[in-house]
Amino acid sequence: MKHTILIVDDEESIRTSLRGILEDERYTVLEASSGEAALEILEKQPVSSVLLDIWMEGIDGVETLRRIKTHGIGKELNADVPIIMMSGHGTIETAVTATKEGAYDFLEKPLSLDRILLLLERSIREWLLIRENRLLRARVDSAPPMIGASPVMQALEQQMRRMAPTDGWVLLTGENGTGKEVAARRVHELSKRANGPFIAVNSAAIPEKSIETELFGREKTGPNGGLIVQPGRFEQSNHGTLFLDAVGDMPLKTQAKILRALQEQQFERVGGQQPIQVEVRVIAASNKNLETEIAEGRFRQDLYYRLNVIPLHIPPLRERLEDIPLLVEHFTAMQQANMTQTRCFSQEALRILQTYHWPGNVRELKNLVERLLIMALGPEIEPNDLPEFLYRKEVADAGYPWHTVMEQNLREAREMFERIYLKNQLERQQGNISRTAEVIGMERSALHRKLKTLGLG
Repeated sequence: MKHTILIVDDEESIRTSLRGILEDERYTVLEASSGEAALEILEKQPVSSVLLDIWMEGIDGVETLRRIKTHGIGKELNADVPIIMMSGHGTIETAVTATKEGAYDFLEKPLSLDRILLLLERSIREWLLIRENRLLRARVDSAPPMIGASPVMQALEQQMRRMAPTDGWVLLTGENGTGKEVAARRVHELSKRANGPFIAVNSAAIPEKSIETELFGREKTGPNGGLIVQPGRFEQSNHGTLFLDAVGDMPLKTQAKILRALQEQQFERVGGQQPIQVEVRVIAASNKNLETEIAEGRFRQDLYYRLNVIPLHIPPLRERLEDIPLLVEHFTAMQQANMTQTRCFSQEALRILQTYHWPGNVRELKNLVERLLIMALGPEIEPNDLPEFLYRKEVADAGYPWHTVMEQNLREAREMFERIYLKNQLERQQGNISRTAEVIGMERSALHRKLKTLGLG
C-alpha cells in the first residue's frame, strides 16, 4: 500500500526538500502553503499522515490542527489521521498545546531526516491498526446474535454468558455452517474485551507458506535502511480476542509455534529478533474431531489441551428445527433492506423447511432464504416455491412414491405433508403432545384434533 503524506508549510524550500526525501522513500506527497489550503485538501483527498508547520500566515498550525480534530474537517476521509507538528521556534509550551489539541508528535527545525521517517512510519502503522480495529468493531457491533429459542440454544446462551466475562480460552466444535464464528463474536461481545479488537483467522484459507507471517507478522530492512514492519494477527488482537478458525487444518509445524506463542503470550515476527509481548484471549474452532486427529498424528495433544479450557459445542440445525421460523424471520429481515417488495414465508412453507435435515446447517438455510426472496413471484413464499429436495427425502421415507405425490391435488398433498411433519415433531418430543404443541405454535386441543384427523392420535 502506497501512503500519501500532506506537507503543510508556507516556506516553499522546506516543502520541496521534504518532498524529495519522502518520494525517495516511495511516499506520495501533497503540498499546501497555508492552513486554509490544507483544510481544503483534507476535505477531498485521503492521506496517511500530515506534516504541519505551526507558524504560518493566515490560520496558524495549531488552529489548523484544532479545526481538523475538533470540527471534524475531512473526517469521512481522514478520521484520526496522525498529524506531526513542525516549528523553527518551538517551545515546551507550544509542544504541550499541540499535543493537547491532538497532535501525534512535535518536530523542531532544522528537521532530522531520520526522526521524520521514524515518526511517519510509526504514526502510519498505529493509524492503520486503529482504522482496522474500528472496522472490526463495526463488524462486531453488527454481528448477528445467536438466533434460537430451542432448549439447546438457550443452554448455549447461558453457557456463553457464564464464561464470557472470564479470560478462559474457548474451543468451539460443530459442523460446517453451524455458526461457530457467530458464537465466537457473541462471546467477545459479552466479555470484558468487547471494546478491544476481534481478529478472525481462518487457518484453512491461508497457504502453509504464508501462515506464520499472517499470524506473527514480518519485519525487514527497507531499501534505505529503515525497518519495515508488518504486524500479524496476534499483534493486532492485543488486549482483545483472537479467533482461530479451522485449527484442525493447521500444519504441525505451525501448531508448534502457535503453542509457544499461546503459552508465553509472546513471539518474534518473521525476520525479527525482538520478542513481542501481547495479552490476548484465544477462541479456537474446529469442525473436525480433534481427538481423532491427535490419534492419527495430525494434531498436537499439548495444543489441544491448551485450547480446550472451556469446550462449547454448537448444535447442528437438524437438532433444533423449531428455531427455523426465527432464523427465517431474521434472514428475511436482513434481505428486505435490499429489496423493493416485501415478502414473507407462509406457515405451510415454514413447516416444510422444518422437515428437512439441513446438511449445510444454518449457512444452507440462509442461502436458500436469500434465493427464495429474490426469485419468488408473489408476496408470500408458498410450498410450490420451494425446491423439491426439501421434501422429496421426507416423502420417500414416509412411503409415498414421488410420482404418486405429484398427481395429488393440493389438499391431499397438504394432508400428507402435515402427517409427515407432525409425526416427526411428535417423535422429536418423545410423544409429548403438550410440548409438541408449544414447539409448533398450536393450541394443545387443536393439535389433538388435527392428530386424530390425520390418523396419528
